[in-house]
Amino acid sequence: MSRRRQLLRYLASRLLLAPVMLWLIATLVFLLLRLAPGDPIDALLGMRAPEAARAALRQQLGLDQPLLVQYGKFLLDLVHGDLGASLTNQTPVAEVIGQSLPASLELGVCALLIAAVLGLAVGFSGIARPEGKVDLAGRLYGIGTYALPPFWAAMVVQLVFAVWLGWLPVGGRFPASLVAPTVTGFYLLDSLRAWNWEQFNGTVRHLVLPAATLGLLLSGIFANALRLNLRRALRSDYVEAARSRGLGETRVVLHHALPNALLPVLTITGITVASLIGGALLIEVTYSWPGIAFRLQEAIGQRDYPLVQGIVVVVAGLVVLVGVAVDLLVALLDPRISF
Repeated sequence: MSRRRQLLRYLASRLLLAPVMLWLIATLVFLLLRLAPGDPIDALLGMRAPEAARAALRQQLGLDQPLLVQYGKFLLDLVHGDLGASLTNQTPVAEVIGQSLPASLELGVCALLIAAVLGLAVGFSGIARPEGKVDLAGRLYGIGTYALPPFWAAMVVQLVFAVWLGWLPVGGRFPASLVAPTVTGFYLLDSLRAWNWEQFNGTVRHLVLPAATLGLLLSGIFANALRLNLRRALRSDYVEAARSRGLGETRVVLHHALPNALLPVLTITGITVASLIGGALLIEVTYSWPGIAFRLQEAIGQRDYPLVQGIVVVVAGLVVLVGVAVDLLVALLDPRISF
């Protein structure tokens, strides 16, 4: 079987498994929400609301139906692309996600770029003298940044750069004194398209602290991954063969060892996307960043079943697609991989 057919077969199998994975995730979230303590009626009306009003609202929202009926309706709507409406304000869940997702993607992409640049620089810096001081400092950096609690790191960064120094805003996504761009929801792109430097500057100032904090926390993953894989590559046979041909050490590292060491790092990038969701939850809450993780935290507190279910399903779908794309890209770059 040719390699092209292998890749197509692998892609088809992953895409066929994706709906099964999403169904399992959706089912798990549906059950966990119903088993968790708390009642959405209490969140909407309060604990002291009259029983008649509570019963009327429960019937209006369909929460009085048997659990199996609710589950069947949820799956049927999901198959038709209907994520339902928020229990809090009856806004379609798809609309809420459409308003919040660009903010999270903008933050996530910037944080991932910062993490990659910092992590790869730290991981590469100690390769000249393995087990030396620079290498040891890089290892400590990788372990330390990965172990830092996100909420604590975010509060320290806020305290230093926003409160003490006053260089940047303490939270939010955009200055309240300006009108936010509303074309695509990606403020950086929208302000650049409109050549509005005031909007662009306001967007960047609010983006720097949360993106830098999240990028710093994730950079340790890239630093450790590159360091380990680069050291393994430098001890490989093909690198020794390149050295025996009289090639300089710089050329051996950059042209032979580094490209092979970066392939596993690319795979880790796909895994980091899932970590990005968990880390972004605490970062978005701390910085009051109106992204999808912030909306998820609000929805959980309000026991907004449809909104929580919709956000989890959409995020899970994005993670699955990113995983498939990264696996295919690695397979295209590395002919040694077989399926």
